[in-house]
Amino acid sequence: MNLRQVLTNSLNVLMMLFGVFMSYKAWGLYTNCESPLVVVLSGSMEPAFERGDILFLSNPKKAIDIGEICVFKIPGRDIPIVHRVIDRHDSPETGGQLLLTKGDNNNADDRGLYQELYVNRGKMWIEPKDVVGRVQGFLPYLGMFTIFMTDYPLLKYALLGGVGLVVFLYE
Repeated sequence: MNLRQVLTNSLNVLMMLFGVFMSYKAWGLYTNCESPLVVVLSGSMEPAFERGDILFLSNPKKAIDIGEICVFKIPGRDIPIVHRVIDRHDSPETGGQLLLTKGDNNNADDRGLYQELYVNRGKMWIEPKDVVGRVQGFLPYLGMFTIFMTDYPLLKYALLGGVGLVVFLYE
C-alpha cells in the first residue's frame, strides 16, 4: 500500500466522521437541544426506560408540564439526569417555573440529589434553564455500546485500533 492510498483512506474516514458530527449538530439546532441524544445510565426510570436505552430529546419553548420526562443537569455535575416532573410552581410575577422531579423507580423525589454538592445547598427545585431537553422517543438498549465503552476502556482502544488498522490496510 502506498502513501497516496493511506492518505485517501484516512481522508475518507475523516470526512465520514465530520459528516456524522455535522448531522448531530444540525439535529441539535433543529430540536433546540444541546444534546439531542442521551443514553440512560441507571435504572432509576424503570420500567419506562431501561439502562442502555437511547433517548431522543427536543426542547420546545412551551412550559414544562407535570408528568413530562426531562433530562436536566445539576450545577457542578457533569452527567445529565433523566427523571419525570412530579410538581411544578409557576410564578405569576416573573413568569418563571420551578420543577420537582423524581425517578419512576426511586422512593423519594430529587431534592436530596439537587443538594448533593455544597454549591447547591438549599436548592429545592430545578429551573427550566437546568433542563437539557424533553424526551420525545427512545430506542431500547442501543446505548449499551456506549456504556460498555465507558465501563471497559480497553474495548474502546481495541475498537479504535481495529478501525485504524482497517483504514490503513484497506485497498
